Amino acid sequence: MEALTPEAQRLAAIVAVVVVLWFTEALPLAVTALLGAAACVVLGVAPAKEVFRPFADPLIFLFIGSFLLAEAIRLHRLDRRLAFAVLAVPWVGGRPVRILAAVTVVSALISAFISNTVTAAMMMAIVTGILGAVEEAAGDAHRRPAPAFATGLFLCVAFAASIGGLATPIGTPTNLIGLGFIRDQLGVAVSFPGWCAISLPVVAILATILVVVLARMFPAGVDRLEGVEDFVREERTRLGRWTTGQASTAAAFGITVALWVGPGLALVALGPGHPLTTWLRDRMPEGVAALVGAILLFLLPGDRTADGRRPRAVSWHEARIDWDIVLLYGGGLALGELCFSKGLAAAAGQAITGWIPAGPWAGTAVVVAAALVAVVTSEFTSNVASATMVVPIVIAMGQSVGGDPTAAALAATLAASLGFMMPVSSPCNAIVYGSGRIPLRAMMAAGAVLDVIGVVVITGAMLVAATFF
Repeated sequence: MEALTPEAQRLAAIVAVVVVLWFTEALPLAVTALLGAAACVVLGVAPAKEVFRPFADPLIFLFIGSFLLAEAIRLHRLDRRLAFAVLAVPWVGGRPVRILAAVTVVSALISAFISNTVTAAMMMAIVTGILGAVEEAAGDAHRRPAPAFATGLFLCVAFAASIGGLATPIGTPTNLIGLGFIRDQLGVAVSFPGWCAISLPVVAILATILVVVLARMFPAGVDRLEGVEDFVREERTRLGRWTTGQASTAAAFGITVALWVGPGLALVALGPGHPLTTWLRDRMPEGVAALVGAILLFLLPGDRTADGRRPRAVSWHEARIDWDIVLLYGGGLALGELCFSKGLAAAAGQAITGWIPAGPWAGTAVVVAAALVAVVTSEFTSNVASATMVVPIVIAMGQSVGGDPTAAALAATLAASLGFMMPVSSPCNAIVYGSGRIPLRAMMAAGAVLDVIGVVVITGAMLVAATFF
């Protein structure tokens, strides 16, 4: 502490208070983030213009556009249409393991683009309906699945939603927070396709392992579940044909995804010097692409109302933006940037690296430590708070040992979404635990296994990806 400037010492005190408040949730997370930013100005850590600059970061607008697109998908029930389309695949049938796999695929696909929490809540309703149909159709107790299967299926919803959030940069705010620190502190801009190239193999491996683990730990006890196919068929019929609002939302979302992946595809197909590649890179960043798609929702037609009017796909009073996450991101990024500019992150990184053995394996040890610390932290606080606290320190650790800080930061970013053991670890866990059909011991046992496997998979993936940085 003696080597730090007075501003850095005051910043250390503010960060300590913020971390305690995040862990205890004595205040809403967004309020705590705002409190930390305001305290930095009041206590003279930095001028207000410097402290509040991250609240206008371009990634903020990626948040806003993504929230509007996700709300339109939920509002027009495109998520349910996708869910029942996958569950209706003939391969799934009534086989318990295949149902687990289908629920995993659906949850992961949906949470790759909309909120993990919304995905878990929606899939909970669907899974509850499936289990009710199964129990009603079985009749005979000997044909019903074991109670453990319901536990495994609900856990599958929560865990798959969290895993699927890793697939794209917008899958969960944790990803964007980590990418923001990597861009600002390391000068490495990870594109939408670049992130997916790293994350999709991780998601595929973890999703596969999830199905295997839950199928072994929570067997159904029967070969086939009666009633699933009939229930899915009835629900799909109830959804009816595609509406105008659904078509407009799908078009807006499709255009947005095309703009997200366009710069990467143009780079590969046309080369870095082509005018189209340059234009897409400079004029159509991810945040602007998200805003283009979101604005289209207010221009394209929606469903006709009972009085014959044709409103837009989304009206402003229907638009829902999760300002808690936006403010939390801005406040967390502000504290993270100040930690670097005032030397606090470097001091913390050097202190922690004293625990890491020197030698050729130091860089690998930092990646392992990054993933492990992020997972443990996310068990006791929100994933967003975990990434906000851990990623800046991990970057400083990587710089201190001479390893690859980008790999360590990405490992911490991904691992911050893997808190599986406790109901309080993530909203997804809390939602499924509220069903009353998941014993705490079962969640902790399955979550511990997946936490360990997640650390191993993410560490391995980052060490492989580091060779391409």
